[in-house]
Amino acid sequence: MTADINKGPLLGQRHLQVFLLFTSIVVNYVAKFNASVAVVAMTDAATTNPDFPEYDWTDLQKQYILSSFFWGYFITQFPGGYLCRRFGAKRTMLLSTLGSSVMGLLPPLCVSWGGWGIYCGIRVVQGFFQGFMFPCVHAHLAAWCPVSERNRLGALANTGIECGTLLSMFISGVIAASSIGWPGLFYVGGGVGLVWCVAWIFLAANEPSQSKFITTEELNYINAEKTVTKELEAGEVQRKVPVPWRAILTSLPLWALVIARSAHSWGFSTLQAEIPSYMKGVLDMDMKKNAFYSALPYLAMWCMSYVYLIVSDVLLNRNILSLTALRKTFNSLALWAPAVGLIAVGFLNQDQTTLAIVLMTANVGVNAGSTIGSALNTIDLSPNYAGILMGIVNSAANVIPILTPLLVGVIVTENESRTQWQIVFIIAAAVFFFGNLFYLIFGRMELQPWDNPDFLLPKSVVDVKPPAEKSEKSELDEKPRKSIT
Repeated sequence: MTADINKGPLLGQRHLQVFLLFTSIVVNYVAKFNASVAVVAMTDAATTNPDFPEYDWTDLQKQYILSSFFWGYFITQFPGGYLCRRFGAKRTMLLSTLGSSVMGLLPPLCVSWGGWGIYCGIRVVQGFFQGFMFPCVHAHLAAWCPVSERNRLGALANTGIECGTLLSMFISGVIAASSIGWPGLFYVGGGVGLVWCVAWIFLAANEPSQSKFITTEELNYINAEKTVTKELEAGEVQRKVPVPWRAILTSLPLWALVIARSAHSWGFSTLQAEIPSYMKGVLDMDMKKNAFYSALPYLAMWCMSYVYLIVSDVLLNRNILSLTALRKTFNSLALWAPAVGLIAVGFLNQDQTTLAIVLMTANVGVNAGSTIGSALNTIDLSPNYAGILMGIVNSAANVIPILTPLLVGVIVTENESRTQWQIVFIIAAAVFFFGNLFYLIFGRMELQPWDNPDFLLPKSVVDVKPPAEKSEKSELDEKPRKSIT
């Protein structure tokens, strides 16, 4: 077993596919988050470029604009997994980014006559299209990543989240203040998305075997390492294989993942959206007006994502930790350390603002470990249904950012009340703690039996196989079917 494995070129097609996924997340996140800068520039032109139209929108109307994206985003998470399985990741991802990019070009053309309402509508549709993205990302990773490289390549693709968030903060402010003003935010963001779509059309492939550019060595390497339990020979039969919904929806490891990702979403939304409000109200420090302070936590998160990536590679390659131990360790660090940090922030006063910034930055940075800790767990459980699993997980997780501001609004009636904010942080810390505890106990990183395409396949379809092949594999084929009951 010491012979060298021919993996193909040093930078092969699997790396190109991961780079395309990374850039797709970046361009979509820039389009997703540029609204926070755009709304400021559109309602207070003096802060950016006064040569462009200014609109008199209330604070409530601006909040509607910012939140409207998630109304559409939540709706298509679950269907995204099905569409990806039905039409392939290439078509579905193209639809997602193309739709989002076209919507991104419209506000400068429509707001002048439709006002904030039309901007809200555009954001809803944009979120609708972007909801397909992450189910596609996970399905594409499952198809292209060899088992030994899945952790590394999956984490690299997902670093587009931190990179896109960071770029949207820095680039959006620069563009809005430039000669092209706030309309430039939409034209640049939408234009880059359309360029990405062209690259995706020519370079992406649903499966390694469908790529026009892959070498024989790399194709053999990927196929040899795939953990897909069995692929049916006929493509027509593959499309007719039913999804084992009952087995999936009653799978405890899947629900452990759903709870872990929802807990992460609760805590992170508190870190992202509520701590700046706390620091303004209690510590009298308006971080939103300081671009550096606003971006610093996400810069730390992006840097830490690569630290986690390197450390995980070392731990796995040297057999220091198993994949199960690695995921659960990283997820515990990513959720439990910020749980302590959140409570600590609540006890700081106005002469400790520097420490508050350090704690907030550290909390967000350490939280980057959740990508390797749990976000990639869908592929561990089921490469065949990774897109569907991601749709289920993300549907649950994306309800949380809608609910947490409502809870904060009920608890925090006085923005300057430290006690009220401490209750918010204690709740978030408890969700962090117990969500990860459930994942530690019930989370699994092994292939689930319902991943097998034959799991629910009617016996008549299986009998189509040649008799010799059937007799040769009958013992193996019967095991998954027996496990149904």
